[in-house]
Amino acid sequence: MSSSARPRSRIQQKNREVILDAALEVFSLHGFRGATLDQIAEVAGLSKPNLLYYFPSKEAVHKALLTGLLDTWLDPLRAMDPAGDPVQEVLAYVRRKLDLARDYPRESRLFAGEILQGAPRMREAIEGDLRALVAEKARVLTDWMDQGRIARVDPVHLIFSIWALTQHYADFDVQVRAVLGPGHDPFAEAGGFLETLFLRLLAPDR
Repeated sequence: MSSSARPRSRIQQKNREVILDAALEVFSLHGFRGATLDQIAEVAGLSKPNLLYYFPSKEAVHKALLTGLLDTWLDPLRAMDPAGDPVQEVLAYVRRKLDLARDYPRESRLFAGEILQGAPRMREAIEGDLRALVAEKARVLTDWMDQGRIARVDPVHLIFSIWALTQHYADFDVQVRAVLGPGHDPFAEAGGFLETLFLRLLAPDR
């Protein structure tokens, strides 16, 4: 058995997690171009040679983060159930995406930064798994529209709008909080607003 195929020890797994968490902090603050292995090692509390034992380059660390992140980002859409109530399924997806923005703001900013750079390290995944899943769920939405259970809108742009209206609260958190001022919970307020918005948008034509 090769060394690369051996299962990782508990210490090795912990060190990988520490490195990835440190990298997430550094990349979300400085972007891929501005981040350095020295910064990641410092935040992780490890020496640079120790970091390089686990990841041979900055690109390798970044790719590992993005690979895990894409699964996290796809799971809420995967959970949309074709057998469920159409309006409730869409609203549940909106809530899951908003929760994701609240609970994983650094990951959201990392993803946004990669996309703004032209997705050089994620293009294959975006054009593969992400595109296929969106097409699958667009067909589900279209079926519901054909059955008259929700209003007819462009299904792909409906999904885009959910992404935009939820991830905004993570990617532009400073702006949102500055505009709202103290005493506001942006995510709680956004949840009520978005539910009303999409309820009105999706109400079947009478």
